[in-house]
Amino acid sequence: MNLSQLKPPRGQKHKKQRVGQGMGSGRGKYSGRGAKGAKSVSGYSRMRGFEGGQMPLHRRLPKRGFNNIFRKEYAIVNVGRLEALDGETFDPGTLLERGVIRKLKHGLKILGSGDLKRKISVKAHEFSKSALEKIKAAGGTAEVIGAEQ
Repeated sequence: MNLSQLKPPRGQKHKKQRVGQGMGSGRGKYSGRGAKGAKSVSGYSRMRGFEGGQMPLHRRLPKRGFNNIFRKEYAIVNVGRLEALDGETFDPGTLLERGVIRKLKHGLKILGSGDLKRKISVKAHEFSKSALEKIKAAGGTAEVIGAEQ
């Protein structure tokens, strides 16, 4: 047996059907698309979710709730996380560099979860009440910076 003598079994290989090559080809005239209708013309593409004229599922289901397109989403950091970091001054730029936050989004918001035992100064776009109280109680400073950087 030689690799150059290997052949596929009979009937496995088929000649590709050539569409639209005249009446003698067996697929002439309408090329298997039928005579009329949307699917017979070139450039046809069915709408996503189309169900043959029946009302599509995404239109039959009830819609609920409200999505506020003007909602501001903040990158959040807890006071306890700042306690674990070394250094005394924190602002959005340094927290981005250190990898504490991935994206600034609409700004940085400091939340009050965790304990703070040392004096730190923080610059952020928003502070929660509990975060402000904990920073002030530890002797630190909290500075609100402009809404967008």
